[in-house]
Amino acid sequence: MNRLNCSHSFCRVGWMMCQHKENSNVNVFESARRPLTSSFLADLAVLGVAFFWGASYPVAKGALFYAPVLILILYRFLITTIVMAVAARHEIASISWGDCIRGIVLGTILFSIFIAETYGIASTSAMNTALIISLCVIFTPIIDYGLSGRLPPPGILASAAISCTGVGILTGGIGKFSPGDALVLGAAILRAIMAVSTKRLLAGRQISSAALTAIQGSAVATLTFVLAIAQFGIHGLIVNATLQFWGAVAFLSLFCTIAAFYIQNATVRKSTPTRVGFLMGTEPFFGFVLAHLLLTESLTATGFIGAGLVLAGTFAGIFFESRT
Repeated sequence: MNRLNCSHSFCRVGWMMCQHKENSNVNVFESARRPLTSSFLADLAVLGVAFFWGASYPVAKGALFYAPVLILILYRFLITTIVMAVAARHEIASISWGDCIRGIVLGTILFSIFIAETYGIASTSAMNTALIISLCVIFTPIIDYGLSGRLPPPGILASAAISCTGVGILTGGIGKFSPGDALVLGAAILRAIMAVSTKRLLAGRQISSAALTAIQGSAVATLTFVLAIAQFGIHGLIVNATLQFWGAVAFLSLFCTIAAFYIQNATVRKSTPTRVGFLMGTEPFFGFVLAHLLLTESLTATGFIGAGLVLAGTFAGIFFESRT
């Protein structure tokens, strides 16, 4: 298994953005690319991404009270693109057209994920969103191993089944799925495609994770801008909202997009999509708890059982994946 690199850091965006420059030719993200000496620290960083993404569901749900889906996505990725373009300006200037196209392709997949996921959040509970999205844990190894012409090992399939059972308990079963739940399910499939595509498209490429995140963000912002103009017109882009909305946008941009996707881009290139997928499978647990704490969505004994199964399946999958 390839070693992960130390751009897997999550605790604060400032950790990633305020690293001291060793010389004038090194930008703020350069020190985040030193090789990790411990896979534990790498796994801990991915768990941090899972925490922030778990928090993103109740935060986004609250922000949608003030603005429609496309406007929220647009401002979220405008901030992402501006920050990352400035941080990675030297790397972007020297990037090849081939790598730029790869970044745009991945950005288009990312755009599809956020359209499905955010419209889903608007139509279902934050708790359901956090739980259903975890099914990408199942789809990732199936796609990854399938493209390699192999079946996933039995331990991984069993672990995925345990996680799936936990999600089923938490959501009340497939018969309770709403249109919003179905959109989030589609986003889960797209997430798995994203993880595998990133690994395969960027294998052996020199594009940095910072430049890749900037290109992906610009693709999402551009596509969202076109749709928003078509739906709302130019005046519809102006949002008259409270500081709560802009605070949510800042949190979603800085923590849940810039830090999280930068880390994930670096992670999946040096790890395996399956391992990253299982670690990210802890996201529904964080989302489940935070949806209760921030939005007071109901938390039951059955919910705790389901959450426990999701976590059990996740860490069992990590164990079996590490043995393959």
